[in-house]
Amino acid sequence: SNTSRYNVYMGHRWSSKRALSCCRLRRRSIAAAPLHSASRRKKGGLSTLIHMSALRPLVICGPSGSGKSTLLKKLLKDFGDYFALSVSHTTRKPRPGEVNGKDYHFISRAEMEQAIEAGDFIEYTEFSGNLYGTSKKSVRDVQEQGRICILDIEIEGVKNIKKTDLNPRYIFIKPPSMKALEERLRGRGTETEESIMKRLARASEEINYGENQGNFDLLLVNDNLKLAYNKLKDYLIKTNGPFQQHLALHSITLVPHHKK
Repeated sequence: SNTSRYNVYMGHRWSSKRALSCCRLRRRSIAAAPLHSASRRKKGGLSTLIHMSALRPLVICGPSGSGKSTLLKKLLKDFGDYFALSVSHTTRKPRPGEVNGKDYHFISRAEMEQAIEAGDFIEYTEFSGNLYGTSKKSVRDVQEQGRICILDIEIEGVKNIKKTDLNPRYIFIKPPSMKALEERLRGRGTETEESIMKRLARASEEINYGENQGNFDLLLVNDNLKLAYNKLKDYLIKTNGPFQQHLALHSITLVPHHKK
């Protein structure tokens, strides 16, 4: 089934043992995963993780075709010394060209199940028989570099992170209309009709959640890439004092100049 199943680390314990069994996480004889190093804390749960850095993470969400990936790529290209994506873990096999530790941390299902039960993940999901998740260590690794960690996740992940004390800022990227979104999806030339219909139905639900007041700190309509990107930067500068200092120190304008 392609139905996603989620669970979230809340404080010191998983919300219920039944949630784990729902995701069929029953394997226990597992070798120690590299996730576990320095990931457990006696007190404070994720607060210990976050208090080690004043840089609040960013959670970016938006339906497929909203232009979210394009905006993130541009942000990381222009300001890669200040922002970085968290690298998710997955149990699926690497695709051609994917690099372990860069595109994903590829681990076995047994390793990931153990890490989930140990409380090492902020959120996770199961999709098409494979587990995907964001570990606390992946966020901490970015923060230890002095960068703001960006989590590119879906709506269910957003809902689950809201149950933790991660305390990120939430940004929703919205297409100008469903018609425009459909045109973008069809323009890819890689989607079947069935896939397009499923993505549009999912997008409608995501947009409804994204438009609800209080769910996101910034609702960004991506009608024009340049304008949307400048609005994104304006928001990040306004809400991140250290980023303001970074721009001033390096004499960077709101619209970085690139050599032609």
